[in-house]
Amino acid sequence: MSNHSALLVMDVQNGIVSRFTEKPEAIAPFQVAVNAARHAGIPVIFVRVAFRPGFPEVSAKNKSFSAISGRGDMTVTDSTTQIHASVEPQPDEPVVTKLRVSAFAGSDLEVILRSRQIETLILTGIATSGVVLSTLREAADKDYGLIVLSDACLDADPEVHRVLIEKVFPRQANVMTVNEWTQGL
Repeated sequence: MSNHSALLVMDVQNGIVSRFTEKPEAIAPFQVAVNAARHAGIPVIFVRVAFRPGFPEVSAKNKSFSAISGRGDMTVTDSTTQIHASVEPQPDEPVVTKLRVSAFAGSDLEVILRSRQIETLILTGIATSGVVLSTLREAADKDYGLIVLSDACLDADPEVHRVLIEKVFPRQANVMTVNEWTQGL
């Protein structure tokens, strides 16, 4: 699997992780997945959402992103957009900056995947109903093989997370826990 797979660690950035700080153990599955991928020689690619100063990429018509631009704290240099220290990227691990919900939207992710001949994506991220759902749908449409690590996905709404993991994602991806995935490596 390692030759043509990549682990995507999506939106595990300071400004998003901080919403889950009441449960620091929630980040542990991400750490286990990153360490296992590195040990198995599977490329790890980090994805974050961030904008240029002045937010020229954000349309007033975009309900969620226009609220972000109003706060002014999600620029490429802001601390909120930096990858969380718990899963700090190694120097050779790309950090992809996206401009919308999907990891593909406005980013160079697909160029990186093609250049490395990646055919299967292992998805982790915050939030299950945001970046994971949008990236899964787009990646499936692009014919990538997909694995979702269920306990390395977080969502503010546990019921939405459950429905996506149990009912929606299995239609397009193999869904498993980090432990199940690492045992198969």
